[in-house]
Amino acid sequence: MQFGGLRALDNLEMAVYPRETVALIGPNGAGKTTLFNCITGIYKPTRGDIRLAAANGRTVDIKGLKPNDITAHGIARTFQNIRLFPQMTVLENVMIGRHCRMKAGIAGAILRSRRTRLEEEKAVADSYRLLQKFHLERHVDEFAKNLPYGAQRRLEIARAMATEPVVLLLDEPAAGMNAHETRELDDLIVRLRNDEGIAILLIEHDMRLVMSLSDRIYVVDYGRKIAEGTPDEVSRDPAVIKAYLGEPAET
Repeated sequence: MQFGGLRALDNLEMAVYPRETVALIGPNGAGKTTLFNCITGIYKPTRGDIRLAAANGRTVDIKGLKPNDITAHGIARTFQNIRLFPQMTVLENVMIGRHCRMKAGIAGAILRSRRTRLEEEKAVADSYRLLQKFHLERHVDEFAKNLPYGAQRRLEIARAMATEPVVLLLDEPAAGMNAHETRELDDLIVRLRNDEGIAILLIEHDMRLVMSLSDRIYVVDYGRKIAEGTPDEVSRDPAVIKAYLGEPAET
């Protein structure tokens, strides 16, 4: 990914598989969020391919597609800064995530056909079940802006899950959370991976969370991949220690 004279991503190759949690770590400005923006269609990569093995068994090159089309193929994300609809209820926020799976068009919405009404009723029921899974059902009719910070984080993940993703991208989900909220998030991500069978790609600066959650870790610096492996392998890699985890103190 090239921005004028700046190469934000440079020959970065990686893969994430079903039922796997993979972390992407690196210093600020290393290109992590830029990668998420390329995967989700916010940026069009200057060169290269982004391939998704979809639920129907086909492999799709999603590079250059619109964000809504990428979501429909099965990729969802959250953002480093929470992006909920603050003046809408908790239930309505999740229902928005269901939109890409609904079939009713403009005519159905205007004419209120039986098919449209049944589809809307199912969207409400599916959204409420997600709120139960995320322990948010007691907030169902509250405005999103009135939720505690940790609950807003969970709501954003619930809205992403409402799109029925095969790959979930989490951009610093623990940012701003206290220790208790972070432990709850850890448990939630593990349950999503195990229960839903999805692939999870995680950007996170909380190294304890990264090391406890990740099956594999990719490390980037200046847009290049400098290491990959298990948490134990990465934590002992000299290049990673120098670039990100910190040089050991001299004795």
